[in-house]
Amino acid sequence: MTNDQNAGADGDPGTDNVSRTGTVGCAGASSSPLQDASPADFQAWLAPHWAAMQRLAERMGPPRDAEDVLQEAVTRAWQRRADFDPARGAPRSWLLAIVADQSAKATRRTWRLIPAAEPADGNDAAAPTASADLDLRSAVGALPDRQRTAIALFYYLDLSLADAAAAMSCSVGTVKSTLWAARAALRDLLGETS
Repeated sequence: MTNDQNAGADGDPGTDNVSRTGTVGCAGASSSPLQDASPADFQAWLAPHWAAMQRLAERMGPPRDAEDVLQEAVTRAWQRRADFDPARGAPRSWLLAIVADQSAKATRRTWRLIPAAEPADGNDAAAPTASADLDLRSAVGALPDRQRTAIALFYYLDLSLADAAAAMSCSVGTVKSTLWAARAALRDLLGETS
């Protein structure tokens, strides 16, 4: 596979977590049950996982871009459907990995477009709970992609450690250590002590 073929949707070689981790596009993988799927069959196969995909896109990427992230993820899954190997993992894990990858790309694009300092909106009447939620969302958004993905999969989508590991293409131990590091970073970002 050439670098052009392995480039992510944003054109950067190797930024596509799905192909880089080997979840998709592995040489010698067994034949995919989706290889010859019609669009209707693919849609039926995808439907049970849609709600989880939508929640992950809303949590991981810029909220206003969730629909675009989902569209890009479904397009990517359709294009790579022949690479899905049920022996390597569940459909949900494969699809969530694609959504996580597309969310990370959308976040990187957004960060490049945001000015260094945004003016305050002047709304000081916001409830303390709303402020705390915004602080947490902002803090989670400041985490590295891998930590943000682990937080979203484990805490927001309520996946087990094993399912989160499958979606992240890593071991359960790696998910545990990533979650530990993310919680430590969040404590620092939010000014909390252990």
